[in-house]
Amino acid sequence: MPVNRRTLPLSQLRAFEAAARQRSFKRAAEELAVTPAAVSHQVRELEALLGVALFERRVRQVVPTPAAMQLLPVLQRGFDAFGEALEALREQGDSGSVTLSCTPAFASQWLLPRLADFHVRCPDTDLRIHASEAPLDLSRSASLAIRYGMGPYPEHEAEVLAEDTFALVASPGLALVGYGDLKAVRHIVFDWYSPTLGLPSWQHWCQAADVAQADLGASLTFSDESHAIQAAIAGQGVALLSLTLVKAELERGVLQVPFGPRLPGLRYQLVRHRRFAGHAELEQVAAWLRRTFAGVASEQSDAAKRGPAHH
Repeated sequence: MPVNRRTLPLSQLRAFEAAARQRSFKRAAEELAVTPAAVSHQVRELEALLGVALFERRVRQVVPTPAAMQLLPVLQRGFDAFGEALEALREQGDSGSVTLSCTPAFASQWLLPRLADFHVRCPDTDLRIHASEAPLDLSRSASLAIRYGMGPYPEHEAEVLAEDTFALVASPGLALVGYGDLKAVRHIVFDWYSPTLGLPSWQHWCQAADVAQADLGASLTFSDESHAIQAAIAGQGVALLSLTLVKAELERGVLQVPFGPRLPGLRYQLVRHRRFAGHAELEQVAAWLRRTFAGVASEQSDAAKRGPAHH
C-alpha cells in the first residue's frame, strides 16, 4: 500500500523516533507514557509497512540500523517543525502574556522598583518575570531578556540599552574620606554567575586607583550579588558595584561613592528571538524598557556632571 498523507502511520513514527533517539524501548516508553511492549509493537508495525528492519534487538539494548539512521533526522526535523508551529499558535492564543528574563539582582534592584510605572503604561499586558542566572530559551515563547554582556547572540535580535559603570560604594555611616580608611573595613566580594565575562574586579579597581590590594581590609564574600548590595547598605564593608543597579540607593543616600575611579562595565542588552520580531505585546514591553533605560541614563549623566556624591 502506498504511503501518503492519508495513510501516514503517525503513532508508529512517533514511537520509532523516540526509540531511535533514546536507543531504548524502555526510555522511549517512559517518554511517551506507554509500555515498552507498546513501543516495540508500534516499531514492528512500521518495519512491516516499510519492509526493512529498523533496529537490531540486543540484550537490554536496541541499535538503529542504517535505514533507521536515514529516517531519524527527517522525522526529527518534521516533529520540530510541528512543535514550533503549534507553539506559535499557542502564543497567539496567549498573546497578552510576555516573559521577561533577567538575573535575580537586576530583577530586585532595577526592575521591581519600576514595575508600577510599567503597569500604568501597559495595563493590559501580563508580564511574567523569569529571574535566574540561567538564560531562558527565548525561541519557545513570547519572551524578552535583559542580557548583561557584549554578545553576540546568534539567531536573536539584540539592542544595547545601556553601558554600565562600576565604582566603590559604601554606606555613609562608614564615614570614609580617603584611601587610608579602606584598611579598617572589609571589601565585599560576590561570585559572578559567569566569571568569563571579564567584569571589573577589585584588582582592576586598585590598579586604576594606584593603591595596593594589601591596602584593602579583609574580604567578605557572597554567592549572590543582591546580598552583597544589602551588606554594603548595612555598613558591612565597601563594595565594587554596578552603578546602574544601585542607582536608587545612591539617590536615597543609603549608599555613596566616597572616592575612587569609575570603571567601565559591560552592556545591558535587550534580546529576543528573531521568530518573534513584530510581536505586538513584546514590542510594548521593549518600548517601555527602552524609555525607562533612557530616563535612567539621562539622570545618571546629570548626576555625573554635578560630580561624585558626597554625604
